[in-house]
Amino acid sequence: MERKSSPRFNPFLSIMIPVCDYHTHPQGHQIRPYMLELLQPWINRCRERGICSVAFTDHDRYYAGVDFAVIDQLREKNPDVQILAGIELDNDPETSVEGLRWVEKNWGRLDFVLGSVHYFSGESSMFDSADQSHQIRSRGAAKAFDQYLQELEKLIARGAIDCLAHIDLVKIHALWPENYDPQAVFRPVLELVKGAGLAIEASTAGWRKTVKEQYPHPAILRLAMDLKVPITTASDAHSYAQIAENYNRLAPILDEADVHQVVTYQHHQAIIR
Repeated sequence: MERKSSPRFNPFLSIMIPVCDYHTHPQGHQIRPYMLELLQPWINRCRERGICSVAFTDHDRYYAGVDFAVIDQLREKNPDVQILAGIELDNDPETSVEGLRWVEKNWGRLDFVLGSVHYFSGESSMFDSADQSHQIRSRGAAKAFDQYLQELEKLIARGAIDCLAHIDLVKIHALWPENYDPQAVFRPVLELVKGAGLAIEASTAGWRKTVKEQYPHPAILRLAMDLKVPITTASDAHSYAQIAENYNRLAPILDEADVHQVVTYQHHQAIIR
């Protein structure tokens, strides 16, 4: 039976408070086999924060820890929360080819696949790590943004994803090209997103980073709305304590960008809420 999830509304602000979190990392960037003991606290936190639908999206390099049977058991124990089996498939030069094979093999068991770019071409370290701002500085912000966009285009063309994570992640170190115009820079990618039938996420994770800003910029969200690109919401939680973190802060930004509906997923199918 499909579980319905509806947005909450703040009676004082009359704005939508998101009720879905579609970017979480229960394994926390290491292989930790899925067990009820690992996953149940995430569901408990969902209840505490009014989250009705959650996706587990560990990085594909840790797919060995994903256990669909355990997710099924978790669903049986928690029928009031929609629990999606997911993965985050990125452009890691060492692991993403194998990760893609795993996603394709398990597509029928997965509900939701995030696509993300964490690497510039020719690099072996993720540019978004705290000590990797030099990857932006050495290229210059304009060139770094151009290379990042090229990697996004490759990711979209590769396929096997449902949604792009933190689409303007390249700003993470608070370094931007001169006269940066978010809509002009990201319009070509958003048009590809639209053509591919994908969604993008609105994520609170940037507030935990140097940039101190949500992903993506409000101007990108407004353009996504103009193009009718679906929006999901996410925290990029690496601990169950971070589930739906800063959603009250995200809500007015969504409202100002005219994002009044978000999508949930079931077996890769987007459902407007």
